[in-house]
Amino acid sequence: MSLIWLSNQTRIRRRVQECKLAMFGIFAAVCISNVQAQDSASTSAQIEQGEAVFEYWCATCHSAGPGMPGTQALQAKYSGNIPAVITQRSDLTPELIAFYVRNGISVMPFFRKTEITDSDLDALTRYIVNSASSSAN
Repeated sequence: MSLIWLSNQTRIRRRVQECKLAMFGIFAAVCISNVQAQDSASTSAQIEQGEAVFEYWCATCHSAGPGMPGTQALQAKYSGNIPAVITQRSDLTPELIAFYVRNGISVMPFFRKTEITDSDLDALTRYIVNSASSSAN
């Protein structure tokens, strides 16, 4: 009878361990999905912030349409081989965008951290990269 009792107790312990593992797995999945939802919400907010930064600082030169000096300069430079509108460029990395924003190029001025903060610059780069990937689809 003690062997039967031990084997039942072993089965019960295994079952308890399996339940603990299952509960841990469910808990981990819930935590991960919550983090992903928060990341998605913060990413969406950051893209909106980046769009506002673009509209305020960049759109007057880099939007689509006639009379946009940045867009016209890029059109002349790339002869249509690469999109002239910044938000349609899939070849721009966040690091490259940040470099040009902080250092300027040709007639494009540089922007100080008092004008475009590091947080705004991160949002701006995310917006441009996201816009380019959205326009490619």
